Amino acid sequence: MAQTRSLDLAREAFDARRWRRAFELLQAADGEHPLGPDDLERYAVSAYLAGDDTGATGALTRVVRQRAAQGDPERAARCGFRLSLLLLLGGEGAQASGWLARSRRLLEGRPADCVERGYGLIVQGLLAMGQGRPEFASAGFVRAIELAQRSGDADLLSLGLLSEGQRLVHMGESIEGLALLDEAMVAVTAGEVSPVFAGIVYCAVILTCQRAFDLERSRQWTRRLDDWCASQPDLVPFRGQCLVHRSEIFQLEGDWPAALAAASLARSHLSGRSHVLLGRACYQQGELHRLRGEFVQARAMYGEAVRHGHDAQPGLALLRLAGNEPEAAAVMIRAVLQAARATAPRARLLGACVEILLAASDAMAAREAADELCEIARSIDAPVLRAASAHATGAVLLAEGEAARSFASLHEAWALWQRLDLPYETARAQARMAHACSALGDADSARQHFEAARLVFAELGAACDLVELERAAGPARTARPGALTRREEEILSRVATGATNRQIAAELGISGHTVARHLSNIFDKLGVSSRTAASAFAHEHGLVGLVRHGPS
Repeated sequence: MAQTRSLDLAREAFDARRWRRAFELLQAADGEHPLGPDDLERYAVSAYLAGDDTGATGALTRVVRQRAAQGDPERAARCGFRLSLLLLLGGEGAQASGWLARSRRLLEGRPADCVERGYGLIVQGLLAMGQGRPEFASAGFVRAIELAQRSGDADLLSLGLLSEGQRLVHMGESIEGLALLDEAMVAVTAGEVSPVFAGIVYCAVILTCQRAFDLERSRQWTRRLDDWCASQPDLVPFRGQCLVHRSEIFQLEGDWPAALAAASLARSHLSGRSHVLLGRACYQQGELHRLRGEFVQARAMYGEAVRHGHDAQPGLALLRLAGNEPEAAAVMIRAVLQAARATAPRARLLGACVEILLAASDAMAAREAADELCEIARSIDAPVLRAASAHATGAVLLAEGEAARSFASLHEAWALWQRLDLPYETARAQARMAHACSALGDADSARQHFEAARLVFAELGAACDLVELERAAGPARTARPGALTRREEEILSRVATGATNRQIAAELGISGHTVARHLSNIFDKLGVSSRTAASAFAHEHGLVGLVRHGPS
């Protein structure tokens, strides 16, 4: 009787999408008396969505056995295919393959057009994609879509459309692929798809949009995923990934504090789960620290990203560049570019490659990288790629002494970045336009562009860019370390580590008022207006970690 009451409450919680409550109640009921297959399926779903992957896979294993023992091979196979898919997405390819084979055997002698076979075709195709054989996946995905349409199975249809859409994008057919992704999302956003598959489709669609450089789609679906996650407060597996996407969007839109907070929260949610996703969250946090001039933190996060299986490039190379090591940065970026074969990864590296090679005085190699980026932009035709290629070309032309042509290309990039509403990239283009104007002898326009870029960098907290810009804008902003007193260097060193005025005062044995006065003098001497810009100066000039004491 007690179990019956617990099961009633568990089913109510499940229907209300209170996953943690449903999981706990079903777990307790199962401990009292083993659950039947219907409640075990609820247990598996609620366990997975509450963050217990082991509990979910264990429950699904029991469901397969129970359904098979009851003479229901179709439903047994369906659960087996679902288990195979979850294992595959969790990085357990060998186990996924094993469960795929077992589930297909359960359907031996069953009609060729039974809908359960469609789920097997999805897993089979995804395994082929993971093995670098996308051409072997298409027929299976298309067949799965046909079976889903014939049976009215919304879960299978969304998975089929998603998988074939991903394959097409991977093969360079982005227009056709993205159209299928949009179709997959119709059922998801209408609430026709079950929660686990809905989350899978949401996250996979966003990642695929990013690979296709479709920024607007990525923004739209990220916001919808955010709303979907918010409607289920105790949802675990998709919330971390959603937070990574949110952080990336916040960064692009210029809200870097919110982006950093979202990336940090993503790391907390993903801890102990998917290593790859956790690595991506670490990399994103590292990127934000680098842009803010927080080099120690950036290096630590890049290291964590690598530890969790995510490449730390081009961020790590750009960090070396920001630390005034262009040659070392060039070695890094050349190596990683040589290893990148696919178009999308190369496109993401080439913009950084141009910046680094120009700083390393290798204009010829920078020209080759910019030209390749232009070719990719012409083939994919995404606004963000057109903007990046125009910016890279403008930077190379400026280095080649073609100031007029450089300005035209940079102006194109600036207009595109503006249209995409990306303030940081817009300001970077405008800063380079200022350099082009200076080279053309147009001092007034140069000052206007410098000032416009400076305001954006200051608002964003783009410390490295701000220091570089203020140095370029005039001699009054180019103070050298020797202009600071020893005490000012000590204080600046501690500011660069993130210490507060109170912490600095306690460490140096001076008052907080004295620290504030020294900071004001430091800002005046360096020609900066923020702690982030001053910190970047300290990192650039080797003033971090000073411990000397003496008269000021």
